[in-house]
Amino acid sequence: MPLPKPIRGIIPPMITPIHEDFTLDYPSLIKTIEYIISNGVHGLFILGTTGEFSSLSSDVKNELISMTCAKVDGRIPVLVGITDCSFNESLNLAVKAKDSGAKAVVAAPPFYMNLDQKELINYYEKLADRVELPLLLYNIPSHTGLKIDPDSVLTLSGHPNIIGIKDSSGDLSYFEFLTALLTEKPDFTILVGPEEYLVETMNMGGHGGVCGGANLFPELYVKLYEAVRSKNADRIETLEVTVLFLSKNLYSHGNYQSDYLKGLKASMSFSGLCKDILALPLFAYTDEEKESLRKKYNVVESRVKTSLYKQTE
Repeated sequence: MPLPKPIRGIIPPMITPIHEDFTLDYPSLIKTIEYIISNGVHGLFILGTTGEFSSLSSDVKNELISMTCAKVDGRIPVLVGITDCSFNESLNLAVKAKDSGAKAVVAAPPFYMNLDQKELINYYEKLADRVELPLLLYNIPSHTGLKIDPDSVLTLSGHPNIIGIKDSSGDLSYFEFLTALLTEKPDFTILVGPEEYLVETMNMGGHGGVCGGANLFPELYVKLYEAVRSKNADRIETLEVTVLFLSKNLYSHGNYQSDYLKGLKASMSFSGLCKDILALPLFAYTDEEKESLRKKYNVVESRVKTSLYKQTE
C-alpha cells in the first residue's frame, strides 16, 4: 500500500509485547497486530513512546520491525520510530525499516544533549538526507526536553524527504499555529498524539491521531475519526465523551508518572492481547492495583460497546 499524502486517519502507536526477560513476545505481537488491523485503522506506528522504544535492546527493536512488517504484509502503512541519541543508530533502524517493508520513519529530537533550534534543524536535515524512507518529525517536549519550534517545522517542511509531524506536546495553541503556518503545504502531514485532543485538532486542520487507546479499542477511535470527517455532531459527542471517559479511568489509575502506559498494558492484558509486562526502568501495577483497575476497565469496556452500538442504530 503506497503512503498517502498527507497521511490521514487513526495510526495506533503500538505497544511492544514482551516477556519477563524483556524479549519479544511473538504470539502476543501477532495477536495485537491482527486485532488492531481488523478494526479498520489506517496505519501502524511502532517504536514510539507507547512502544517503550527507549527501554528496548537493539535486537528486540530489529525483531519488532521485521516481524511487524511481515505480519502486516502491506495491508496498511507501517511507520517506524528511529529516535535515538546516536545518529548512526537512527540510521541503522531506518535501514532495517526500509529493508523490512515499512513506509516511513519517525524521529523525535535526540534527548540528553542540549540543542538549540539551529542545531535541531541541522540534525533533521542531515537525517532526512541519509534515510531512504520519508521522515516525520516527532514533537514531544515532555520527554525530550526540547520543542520543535513552528518556524523550525516550516523550515524543515521544505526538505523533500520530510513529509510531516506528529505533535505530542498537548499544546493546542502550538498545534493551531502549526496548521496555520503550513496551510500552503497541503501534503504535509500533521498528526496529534494525545487522543483527548483528536476532535479539536482535526477541526484545526489536523489529519488524524496517533492514539494509544487504539491499541485497546481501535474501532472507537476509527469511528470518532470518521464522525469528525463527516461532521456528524451527534456521533462526535457520543464517541468523544467515551474517549475522554476511557482516558480518565485507565490512564491515571495510580500515582506514577507512567500511569498511562501501566494502565494501557494492564487493560490489554485483561482483554487477552498481551501480558502487562513493562521494560525496566518501568514496572507493572501490583496485583492489588490491577484488581482495582480491572473494575474500571470493565466499566470502560461496557461503555465503549454501548457507544459503538448507538452508532449503528
